[in-house]
Amino acid sequence: MSGVAYDYMEQYLRELIPSNSGILDDLEKFSIKNRVPIVQKETAKFLELMVKMNKPKKILELGTAIGYSAILMNIASSGLSEITTIERDQRMIEIATANIAKCGLQNKITIIKGDCLELLESLQDEYDMIFMDAGKGHYNHFLPNCLRLLKKDGVLIADNVLFRGMVASKELATHRKITIIKRMKSYLELVSSNDDLITSVIPMGDGISVTVRKNIGSI
Repeated sequence: MSGVAYDYMEQYLRELIPSNSGILDDLEKFSIKNRVPIVQKETAKFLELMVKMNKPKKILELGTAIGYSAILMNIASSGLSEITTIERDQRMIEIATANIAKCGLQNKITIIKGDCLELLESLQDEYDMIFMDAGKGHYNHFLPNCLRLLKKDGVLIADNVLFRGMVASKELATHRKITIIKRMKSYLELVSSNDDLITSVIPMGDGISVTVRKNIGSI
């Protein structure tokens, strides 16, 4: 059990989701074989849904890994989205670059190497959608710049916000993860208590939060 939902619920929900084919299936198998974390199956389907619904032209992703979610989001947009994704691990960048090239998406997905916090401060573009999936202990630090970069009617999605259920339950928490847990709680409190924002936390995958601005016209 992930700590976010019961085993029987996870199993049932995952069985409802059709298997991917082609490059996405290849990347899923690679991640399992090489123990490289990618978004969980339910989260992947949710991302696909959000892209289909919101039709973002420009997406910012924090955490590239092997390029799975960036490729998935571009496919979901029918190739219309331009994605900027940040990754600091050189090995992951090399793998992701090769995977993106296999799909012929070099002109649609741009990888920037570096630390998310430092690079966020230097970015000036506006994004229709931002997907946080890196540096779980720093979401609260990413937030100010993410809101600065997010278009007024944009959507901010953060993965792993319940962190194996530890964020919501002291019984599941381990001493080794206390700092991450405290910072993730801080992030959720920030986006939930801000009067200018509406945030919904979904107990799916490892926990997903979705944040939008409340009064688009007045901000």
